[in-house]
Amino acid sequence: MSLTLADANRIIAGAFAKASEFDIKISCAVVDAGGRLLAFQRMEDATWASAYGSQGKAIASVAFGQTSGALGKRAADPIMTGIAAAEGGHMIMSLGGVPIIRDGRPIGACGVGGGTGEEDQECSQAGIACL
Repeated sequence: MSLTLADANRIIAGAFAKASEFDIKISCAVVDAGGRLLAFQRMEDATWASAYGSQGKAIASVAFGQTSGALGKRAADPIMTGIAAAEGGHMIMSLGGVPIIRDGRPIGACGVGGGTGEEDQECSQAGIACL
């Protein structure tokens, strides 16, 4: 089963709701199983850099089927840098990206940028919980 645009929009709405609780401005990206952007939104007054951060975290998360923060410790390993380079250098291996798992397989991911790493992570998790 694949991720739909309606699913992605629900995820973004949930992430934005959590960001409002934290009183932060974020960008949220949802990617499909291949790491390609399915939906993206940036809250008014969110930094422009958060747009890139959210997408990079989502791409890293779905590529490895785990949170992007869990990848941070291995980010400098040759295999990780090689995969990231081959992918085009878009992966960001820090807190904020969460895979969307169905039937034990990643079908996409949510990435958030704009808050602290912990806030971004919680916003992504809150968005995915809306599915």
